[in-house]
Formats: sequence, structure tokens, C-alpha cells
Amino acid sequence: MVVNSVHWFRKGLRLHDNPALQEALNGADTVRCVYILDPWFAGSANVGINRWRFLLEALEDLDSSLKKLNSRLFVVRGQPTDVFPRLFKEWNVTRLTFEYDPEPYGKERDGAIIKMAQEFGVETIVRNSHTLYNLDRIIEMNNNSPPLTFKRFQTIVSRLELPRRPLPLVTQEQMDKCCTKIADNHDQLYSIPSLEELGFRTDGLRPAVWHGGESEALDRLSKHLDKKVWVTSLENPRVNTCSLYANPTGLSPYLRFGCLSCRVLYYNLRELYMKVRKRCTPPLSLFGQLLWREFFYTAATNNPNFDHMDGNPICVQIPWDQNPEALAKWAEGRTGFPWIDAIMTQLRQEGWIHHLARHAVACFLTRGDLWISWESGMKVFEELLLDADWSVNAGSWMWLSCSAFFQQFFHCYCPVGFGRRTDPSGDYIRHYVPILKDYPNRYIYEPWNAPESLQKAANCVVGVDYPKPMINHAESSRLNIERMKQVYQQLSHYRGLSKLSHPLLIIRKTLC
Repeated sequence: MVVNSVHWFRKGLRLHDNPALQEALNGADTVRCVYILDPWFAGSANVGINRWRFLLEALEDLDSSLKKLNSRLFVVRGQPTDVFPRLFKEWNVTRLTFEYDPEPYGKERDGAIIKMAQEFGVETIVRNSHTLYNLDRIIEMNNNSPPLTFKRFQTIVSRLELPRRPLPLVTQEQMDKCCTKIADNHDQLYSIPSLEELGFRTDGLRPAVWHGGESEALDRLSKHLDKKVWVTSLENPRVNTCSLYANPTGLSPYLRFGCLSCRVLYYNLRELYMKVRKRCTPPLSLFGQLLWREFFYTAATNNPNFDHMDGNPICVQIPWDQNPEALAKWAEGRTGFPWIDAIMTQLRQEGWIHHLARHAVACFLTRGDLWISWESGMKVFEELLLDADWSVNAGSWMWLSCSAFFQQFFHCYCPVGFGRRTDPSGDYIRHYVPILKDYPNRYIYEPWNAPESLQKAANCVVGVDYPKPMINHAESSRLNIERMKQVYQQLSHYRGLSKLSHPLLIIRKTLC
């Protein structure tokens, strides 16, 4: 029997550690690698230009790697339910493979495709490689419900077997055994579109700070592992001014798009630690962000309303304010607080901000100052943040707003003091809010307190050239803490101060 395979790329945009792709190649006569792109989705979805650019670069890199193996990437326009019936017939497909998607929308979509494939007599093979663990197994070990504290999650994970070891890179020999003829008009039929073709205007678009693709991901991983100093210590790395800028060893966007396998990162970290520490078993804290990623995926996998407050059984129902004008000022970096505005400007320009910067702006929008729903902040991050995916983005916003997972609402980030402790010189602000570049260190975090003569000398008068603070932080934070107290006092399961450890003491952030 002739085996004609199609491997459907979605998030796992790589040739290394791709078990579903390996299944497509196994015993096949032909293999076609497909990515389905919905042009309508590109123009209507809440995804910004930096995220689309990263995706297109990742697809270009994947196509380039496949070319070296005498294959190509087939980018097909349309929706999966419309595309696959045509491809099944046109290519006489007998086998369809893809990576397991643990998110509710993905499971529903894939269920429909599996049913459709059966109707066409097409075998479907699905393999997990986007998460370290089998999420259903974690839920089963927690009495068939997802663990809702990170401490409980860690306890369960510590009892699991180690994640499966990653598979090797696809080889030329494997591809040669299932050679697929590439048509002369392949680029006309299946090319990767440009940003302009997707309807984006690129006038004035800044050069990318983060370049998409597996090749870039593996290069960054190598540099990441060269930074051995933090691996030899159990203390969290110190955050300083340099930490706030995009790092050539940062990996989070590459994990989100699957350009880098989480299992490859896990085992590289594990083996490096054991080498440096003379084969000492590494603590779970070494894999901090990887495990938080798994934690949020586990919490979300069976909860289709995970990204909403209404209908979400794990989310505290907080009566947030509706304030579109304040939301716009926050999203556009016009709050009048230079630390907050610098962070939001960096996010919009580059698509990434340090994890503590995320804490600062999320707290400011929600429980700290503006009392606006985490759902609104989540949508802005969904548009702008390269590493935002459905589960982790929604989970992080619920956590930082004290709507789930974390109840120590009395911990609040000051939009002046927190930034000043992180970057005393204010150079980060000068870089992203250049109108303030001539302010001295003393006033750059609170320019409204500078004498009028100094404001004029710095060519930036508050209220004219730079906005006044949109809110009184001391008053609003005090009021909001009282609001949170009232909300939590009404919860039957809340028993005073949470016994949860403070996240900043738990998490070892290794990727941002």
C-alpha cells in the first residue's frame, strides 16, 4: 500500500524533536509539510504586526531547512475544514500527522479534523511535544481536577517520571526515503506571504529585535547555556537595567511558536546543571518558567472560559471598572508615569518586556491603580507580546490581578519606587521615553515634581510635552486594596492572608 503523508505544522515550527513529523516520515512514500494560513484571520484577529512578522520569519526558516532536505513547506490559504478535503483528494493522502494541541479551542478544531479524515479514509496520528508532561495525567493525580496553586503543581510533578527525551533532528536520509516531487510553480501556489500581502502597512516599521525561526532559536539556546553562572547558584538572578532590554539569549517567543522544543531546553538545562554540580539532581526551581508554562496549560486545558471572568470557575468575580479612555492611555504608554510608559512603549515597539516589567504594568492596570479588568490587559498583550499564547497569557493576567492562583493582593508595585530600585539611573526610561532624556536621575521617575525651571531647561514641561500622572497612586492603591479585601471577605474559601509563597520567591525566571 502506498503511504502519502501530510504533516500539519501549527505551533511546532521545527525539525528537531518533532515526533508527529517523524511519524509522517515513518514508512511513507511521499511526505508534504503543510502550514494552513487563513488570510481573513490575519486581517481581523487581535494579533499585531510584530507577532505576524515573527511567524512569517519562522515559516521562512522552516522552508529553508526543508529545502536543504530536498523538500518544501506548503503554505495553503484557507481554513482547515475547507483545505483538507481538497488536499486529501488532490494528493491521495493516506496519513495525516500533527502535534497535540492541549488548549480547548485546539482540541475542538482537531477533533473535527480527525473526524473528517476518518470519512476520507485517512489515518490520523497525533503526538505530544508542545508540553513536557501529559496534562491529563497531572489532572488525574490531583483527583481529576487541575492543581490551582503552583506549590501543589510542583508536588505532583515531582512524583512524575521525567519528561520523554527529545527526538533528533530530521535527517536527509529520512527525507530521501519518501521523496516528494516539488512542482516548478510551487512558489506561485504555496509561497509564504509578505506582511503587505496580509494587509499590514510596513511604513515606518522598526527592524525586528526578535527574529523568528528554529535556526535562531537553536543559536540562542547555545548562548543561553553558555551563561553558566546562574545555573551554579540557587539564588534568583539579580534584575538590573540590562535585564530590561531584549537579550540575545531570550527564548520565550521560540517556545511559544514551537521553534524550540521545551524538552530540548529541559534536558539541556538538566544536563548542564548535573555537569556543573557534579551529577547532583537539579531542583524543580531550575526549570521555573517551563513549569509555570505547564502549570497554566494544565489549568486551562479543560476550561474553555479560561480567558474570561464570566463562566470561569477558577476566577474570582471582581467588579472591575469600565474605563476605555484610561485603558487606551495605559496601552499606548500615556499614563504620565515614565516607568509604566517606557514598558508599554517597549512592548509595542519590540514585542517583549521583562517578566518584572509585566508584573508592574499588569498591577498598575488592575488591582494597583486603574481597577480595569485583567481581560482588557490580556487582549493588549495578545496583540503585542510575541510569547503570548492563550493559556499562559490568560493565566498570567489572572495571577497578577489576584483573580486566581495568588491571593496576596496587599503586595502592590509602586509605579515610581519599583522602577527606581530596578534602574536607579533611569536610562531605560530615557531610551523608550526620549522626551524625558534630559531630566536628571532625581526626577526622571516623577517629572511632575521637578521645578518648572528644570522642566523648561529639559525641554519637557509636564502637562504640555509629557502627560501629567493620570492617577494618584497612593490614594488609588489604598482604595483598591480595600476593594480587594471586600471581595475576598465574601469568598467562603478565603481564610485571611494566603499561605501561598510569594511568586517572586518561588519562580526562577530563566527565559525572559
